Amino acid sequence: MSASRVRALKAALNSAGKYKYKSWLPTNSSYQSPDGAVDFLVVGGGVVGLAVAQRLVERFPNKSTYLVERHRRAGEETSSRNSEVIHAGLYYPVSSLKTQLCLRGRHLMYDRCQRQNIPYLKAGKLVIAQEDQRPYVEGLYEKSRQLGWPKHFTQYAPHSSVLPTRLITGDEARVLEPDISKDITAALWSPETGIVDSHALMENLEKDITESAGGQLVYSTRVVRIDPYKKSELSSASSNAEDGWVVQTTTGDAQEGDALFAKTLINASGLSATLILNSLLSESSHIPMYFARGSYAAYSGPGVSNVKHLIYPCPEAGPNKHAFQSLGTHLTLDMHGNVRFGPDLEWISPPSSSADDVSDEAHADFWTDYLVPDESRLEDMCKAVTKYLPNVQKEGFRPDYVGIRPKLVTSGFQDFVIRKDYADGVDSGLMVSLMGIESPGLTSCLAIAEHVVEDIVDREQDDP
Repeated sequence: MSASRVRALKAALNSAGKYKYKSWLPTNSSYQSPDGAVDFLVVGGGVVGLAVAQRLVERFPNKSTYLVERHRRAGEETSSRNSEVIHAGLYYPVSSLKTQLCLRGRHLMYDRCQRQNIPYLKAGKLVIAQEDQRPYVEGLYEKSRQLGWPKHFTQYAPHSSVLPTRLITGDEARVLEPDISKDITAALWSPETGIVDSHALMENLEKDITESAGGQLVYSTRVVRIDPYKKSELSSASSNAEDGWVVQTTTGDAQEGDALFAKTLINASGLSATLILNSLLSESSHIPMYFARGSYAAYSGPGVSNVKHLIYPCPEAGPNKHAFQSLGTHLTLDMHGNVRFGPDLEWISPPSSSADDVSDEAHADFWTDYLVPDESRLEDMCKAVTKYLPNVQKEGFRPDYVGIRPKLVTSGFQDFVIRKDYADGVDSGLMVSLMGIESPGLTSCLAIAEHVVEDIVDREQDDP
């Protein structure tokens, strides 16, 4: 499906009204405590939600932080279905959150992996170019030289580069990777690119949260309704009440929901992030979410026997151009040295009898139907790969796994979106929504957490 024909999901949580508002305004107008209250509630147990919760328990050890995740374990969606690459920070506009948080996140990731014994490998990456693609890698090189140190770096060599790279010839690239095609005439060497065991990373973050005094992880628990709760709605006798959010959840197969009062809410629900936010917006203001399927193929066979680094082609520049939507079908390694290719990019749409966007919450998880890997993409992937590794053979490809990317646009560049909303509509009862957190989201997760906690939540806590 082409991007021009893809339908968006514009659904809102609880749009059918199954779960009714639970008010704690009894007839005597005195404040009544909800089923429970928490200082910070993080919705979503992917790597970003875990990183935010871990940062919260570290920064606010005397406050309560709950993380609720609808699956039985962490990272069941985007976080466990990606390339596990630690990106260097090459590709996006200099001042964008993607670049700044990737640069900072890369540093935090390597530091945490070293300190916590999380498996990782700084393998390095080659971005390879044919002659007509040379301007692309030259542009990446020039950008890497101009990048400044992002926020929160306090110790660094003032004349060192935050993103060291080297522009090399095709022959020099073949010294590093002898299997590369003779058509490759230039390459950018990025020594800071690596890979990480994302599952070990998530387990490490979980451990920090559960071993803290105020942290708690709640799995198999789905958020089904969210409402702002305003102090102004209460009587004067409730002057100590706070603005916040009434969050209803169901656990397992339960039909009736429990409710929790959250003083601060972090919406880190990934593929469902707009679903939650749309439930608080007018229908005309609903934010569309687009979905792209990325298939990965394992490979064993000729043409890769000498591979030691990650190899990325230049993004397509012709009629099938992906630009920022995809970095091409690249070669990555896992922690055991196995080769895999991907992801490619295939737009998917929620079911509809028309070309219109879909607003039915019942279709919110339509993308789960696309998670089964198959052989339908292998031929195209092989054709893409043989442009830079000519000796690979189709027989060596086999379907591995599929990931779904949460996208806010279908063309052009879209930055990470970190949005603030308030229960009182002005400045009290904070909710932070993290949307469009696709690549380089894994690399950036610790920096996203730092940004959310230090630059947003902590400042709100300090305000009178």
